[in-house]
Amino acid sequence: MQKAMNISYEIGKKLYLNITNKCPCNCTFCIRNNGDGAYGSDPLWLEHQPTIDEVIANLKTRDLDSYEEIIFCGYGEPTCELEILKTTAAYIRSVSKTPLRLNTNGLGNLINKRDIASEFEGLLDTVSVSLNASDAEAYDKVTRPSFKGVNCFEEMLTFAKRVKLFVPNTMLTVVDVIGQEEIAKSQAIADSVGIQLRVREYEE
Repeated sequence: MQKAMNISYEIGKKLYLNITNKCPCNCTFCIRNNGDGAYGSDPLWLEHQPTIDEVIANLKTRDLDSYEEIIFCGYGEPTCELEILKTTAAYIRSVSKTPLRLNTNGLGNLINKRDIASEFEGLLDTVSVSLNASDAEAYDKVTRPSFKGVNCFEEMLTFAKRVKLFVPNTMLTVVDVIGQEEIAKSQAIADSVGIQLRVREYEE
């Protein structure tokens, strides 16, 4: 059944790492709602939670130096498996100079019940945090987080501001389906915290 364990997948000249299917959100636009893969990849639903040994064994089948970028992004939130994320990043750092990026919902502090921002120092080149909306109410409607009684929007922004201290190339992202008005408001939010905003194109 190893064929079902698509721990890594290629899109163009980039390698994406699918280290977990766990996620505390159920975003209305999540690519998981549209099928089993991402942009033509094989199915990304994992038959079980990969161990660090399985992740590294998978990476050893790849020519890591051949990619423009290696990105922690799959069918789950990477910070749900923080130790695997960090150990994997350290391993890649030890064998390759390819830049590393984390795509995250920014709720890693809530997931791990501590401030994790400093733990990425020296491990990652880029952190991309999903802003998704311009205020807490809209954020909750779009991301539908499982954390109750918590302002997840503010938690996400706090994480973004904190992680930028340790990984200077930190950005906030939104998907273009939220509309131009929300994009403009999101740009204002990004400007207010001094973090660049990237608008991602949504693909079915």
